Amino acid sequence: MRDADSFDDFYRSTSGRAVRYGYAVAGDPAEAQDLVQEAYARAWRQWAKLACHPAPEAWLRLVISRLATDRFRRLRGWRLAAGRTGPPPDVEPPGEDTVLLVAALRQLPTRHRQALALHYLFDLPVEEIAREAGVPTGTVKSWLSRGRARLAELLPGVTAEELEVNDVA
Repeated sequence: MRDADSFDDFYRSTSGRAVRYGYAVAGDPAEAQDLVQEAYARAWRQWAKLACHPAPEAWLRLVISRLATDRFRRLRGWRLAAGRTGPPPDVEPPGEDTVLLVAALRQLPTRHRQALALHYLFDLPVEEIAREAGVPTGTVKSWLSRGRARLAELLPGVTAEELEVNDVA
């Protein structure tokens, strides 16, 4: 069985040094925090054995070093692949219609927004949305109807009839 108190003491007494070591190894503070977090997670999983280790902090540093080495190897592979294929194409900015639609959707209640997204983006039938949400189908129909009506109010030049392409009634 793991002794949480002794692990807490170990963590408190070594975490500052471990993060500084991780920073020295990785060269990036956020990456150092990720490495150290993973190293402590592994230490906790093996704490029953590690607590008896003659130098648990040295074990922790070794894990941090190995994690950093693994990361550098993975990144080198990504850099080589990117060098062969070139950078990805630039992503076009969203169109005016997309910006207006997203702004309008943000003004809807969450349930209406979710129902509209599931129905129109994922092509889910009302029954499946109801099952997923744990509500009656009539409730989903209401959410869709109210959501479309509110979108028609918020979007300039759009009528409720245009939004009812996949009518659920």
